[in-house]
Formats: sequence, structure tokens, C-alpha cells
Amino acid sequence: QVQLVESGGGLVQAGGSLRLSCAASGRTFGMYSMGWFRQAPGKEREFVAAISRTGGSTYYSDSVKGRFTISREYAKNTVFLQMSSLKPEDTAVYYCAADRRLIPALTDSYDYWGQGTQVTVAS
Repeated sequence: QVQLVESGGGLVQAGGSLRLSCAASGRTFGMYSMGWFRQAPGKEREFVAAISRTGGSTYYSDSVKGRFTISREYAKNTVFLQMSSLKPEDTAVYYCAADRRLIPALTDSYDYWGQGTQVTVAS
């Protein structure tokens, strides 16, 4: 089992940047594919980005491709989401998720979830 704790959310102006972090507990960080999802008020949770267990493969939704970058640092048991050129429509609670599948899921069928961190982009 793994516990996930997100941080780095906040209020930013449109066009700005933020970096979200997700710290994972335990010694098996490398056994998990990691994903980022978000949920805006009144909307369903949606896929944002994912990274494979090895870090060799990354996946992005069309809405963030070219603006967001997912990465992972094994020494720190942490996955990051670097967000640039932020838009008001990026406003949401961002969740980190973990799963043991070799290839990351692009749906919210992950086994473990963090509590979320709020990102608000002001126009």
C-alpha cells in the first residue's frame, strides 16, 4: 500500500506557472505508475498526465499537452507536475494517483489517491 500527499497548489495569474509535487510513502515507489487528475467544480474528474514505472513513458491529455510536464524523482519518492502557460480553465483540485500497472491508465481506475491540492488560475 502507498500513501500519497500532494503539495504546491495555489493561486496564480493566467500565463503563470506552478509545480505540483506528490510524495509517496514506502519503499516501492518504483513499482507504481503515477498519474495526475483534476476535478473542477461541477465537473467529473479528468485525466491530466501519467508516467510509467520506469519514467520512460509519459502521457498527457490534449488540453495540457505542450504546457504541462510530468516527471518523477526516485530518490525522493516524488512525482511532479510542472504546469506552465496556465489558463483559467486549468482551475481545479489536482489529485495524484498510483497504480501497479506497467502501462499507466489514462482513466481514473487507479488504486491509490492523494487528498488533492487546489489550483486556481485568475484571469
